[in-house]
Amino acid sequence: MAIAMNDVRTFDNTGEPEGVKTPRKAAFASWIGSAVEYYDFFIYGTAAALVFGKIFFPTIDPKLATVAAFATFGVGYVTRPIGAFFMGHIGDKFGRKKVLTFTLLLMGISTFLIGLLPTYNQVGIAAPIMLVVLRLLQGLSAAGEQAGANSMTLEHAPAHRRAFFTSFTLSGTQMGFILATLVFLPIASLPEEQLLSWGWRIPFFLSAIVVAVGFWVRRTLPETPAFKEEANANATVELPAAVLFRDHTPAVLRVVFGALVSVTSTIFGIFVLSYAVNTVHIPRTTMLTLLVCANIVALAAIPLWAMLSDKVGRRPIFIFGALGCAVLIWPTLWAISRGDLMLIFVFGLLTSGIVYSAANAVWPSLYGEMFDTRVRLSGMAIGTQIGFALGGFAPTISAAIMGEGINGWMPVAGLVSAASVIAAISIFTAPETYKVPMHELGKKKNKVGA
Repeated sequence: MAIAMNDVRTFDNTGEPEGVKTPRKAAFASWIGSAVEYYDFFIYGTAAALVFGKIFFPTIDPKLATVAAFATFGVGYVTRPIGAFFMGHIGDKFGRKKVLTFTLLLMGISTFLIGLLPTYNQVGIAAPIMLVVLRLLQGLSAAGEQAGANSMTLEHAPAHRRAFFTSFTLSGTQMGFILATLVFLPIASLPEEQLLSWGWRIPFFLSAIVVAVGFWVRRTLPETPAFKEEANANATVELPAAVLFRDHTPAVLRVVFGALVSVTSTIFGIFVLSYAVNTVHIPRTTMLTLLVCANIVALAAIPLWAMLSDKVGRRPIFIFGALGCAVLIWPTLWAISRGDLMLIFVFGLLTSGIVYSAANAVWPSLYGEMFDTRVRLSGMAIGTQIGFALGGFAPTISAAIMGEGINGWMPVAGLVSAASVIAAISIFTAPETYKVPMHELGKKKNKVGA
């Protein structure tokens, strides 16, 4: 750990690091960067649910092909923990901005190349192998994107509005989902032959445009005052991960288990789409429309939940969202199994658009405030990406445990409920940090429930 003897830092009268903060610019840069990253990430998920089983695994049983397609979605989460160590090290040692530039370009290039891939019928087993390699690169990119954007925005935000500004990262994620789904809506309405031959490639090619926009926005974003003070005082650490696990292991574990709430998102966005379309035979466009509507509702709900969190605390909002998902997943899947479109939309919007948004709005500030500036990006990246990796395989697990008949969805609902309850319990043990000044975040004196 390299801390200089002349480590002298100054804070303003609120206990915050001195320096020019640009919260609106940081929030916008995080928003558009996350929209770009997760447009790329979600078009893969949509293609995995609707297309990839048929064009990359056409020689096996359709159910097994669906499992295999979901598995290629899940492998993107395998490299996330690995990427988290790498991206966290760069971000905590050299700056948040460098991580955000690298992740954006890596995601864009990987996604564009997926659109160029040959199918199984053209090159055989080489096709799914290349698909998996590019998916692994997508996961490596995503490992640093949210943690970098959250750290950047948190450290630029005013002390009393950290949750609000940091929530824009997740609003960007929702916009990425909306863009991905809107692009797929006309594609999904194509005749099957055209969809499987060339139609599915268009969303991947369009990623080049959104990546260019995101890069243009991020290139002028200044580094955060908190990180600049660490760097100017020679207080950055040589091995952030080593310091992280020495001083913050309980916080990392809380983030890992808290991140299991993401199972709701992957099940709703990936498994539910496949189940409704391929098993219940609800039209593709109907389910894609539901996903768009749910994310539009989430766009409005996320900043509102975040503002409430700045008033009453992080923990109660997150726990409400997690436990709400544990309950609401049951009527949501029940409505889908019956093909009741009105109830599907009611419960879908309530679960994904409103209740899940409570946890989603709060975790960027909640997790970031568990760590000090020296290891914040590493702590967020490593903790979330291990948890997200577990959640990323939820669609694969769900396809495998799915039962037969009209009640075959029940094991899947049980999986979501279990993951959500674990997340709620984990965050219940965390300290409350919404009133803690930036320079005191991550210190041992912040007791659980304080």
